[in-house]
Amino acid sequence: MSGKARHALVTGAGSGIGRAIALSLAGRGHAVSLAGRRAEPLEAVRAEIEAAGSKAIVLAGFDVTDAASVETGVAKAIDRFGDIAVLVNSAGEAPSAPFEKTDPAFWNRVIGINLTGTYLVTQAALASVRRAGKGRIVNVASTAGLTGYPYVSAYCASKHGVVGLTRALALELARTDVTVNAVCPGFTDTPLLDGAVETITAKTGRGADEARAALAKANPQGRLVSPEEVADTVLWLASEGAGAITGQAIAVAGGEVMAG
Repeated sequence: MSGKARHALVTGAGSGIGRAIALSLAGRGHAVSLAGRRAEPLEAVRAEIEAAGSKAIVLAGFDVTDAASVETGVAKAIDRFGDIAVLVNSAGEAPSAPFEKTDPAFWNRVIGINLTGTYLVTQAALASVRRAGKGRIVNVASTAGLTGYPYVSAYCASKHGVVGLTRALALELARTDVTVNAVCPGFTDTPLLDGAVETITAKTGRGADEARAALAKANPQGRLVSPEEVADTVLWLASEGAGAITGQAIAVAGGEVMAG
């Protein structure tokens, strides 16, 4: 894959980590299918990719919680650029609520987007990834898939599920040339983090800068992770040289979570 222009499909490609991953893959010459619900941010990413001389297609209205929507989008991507060599499941959301106020609708929405969405997209694309040869599946989980945090029980459950799905599928595909891994970012400087900052300011009265500083303290390096740092990890996992890496959940968090 290193040096080869192949087809990558990225969900949640309109902003944050998904956007950074899409731009990084395009920068390596991949044709990128940009999947997401809203056309406007996806079109902006497409324009940026094409201005740099790479190829992209927008898959707007791509609802990861709806199997028919996913199947239609995946088919459109394959029709445009051929089989999917790199699949990145980055669509997600991270709302917060105390467990006692986490009602079934809230729970099901978070699980549906973060976990069931990963399942539906992977199932729809897997045959194509296998046909592509040396396929790579990378799921964007979270440090919340490796440990617990208060007030985000649904999010933690969903991301633990993504890590479990990653490991199980990696073993099922271990005798093929497809690898399946997860990246687990810590607090990352994205629009998703802005939502967490707004929640903190609303509940505590802290200013936005103070709230962001509090989140950065969770990182032993004392800072927020950048989306580009997560994208760099995905690029490595998508490379031909990472063929022996599968079933891993790699924290990109400045040492916030350590395993071993």
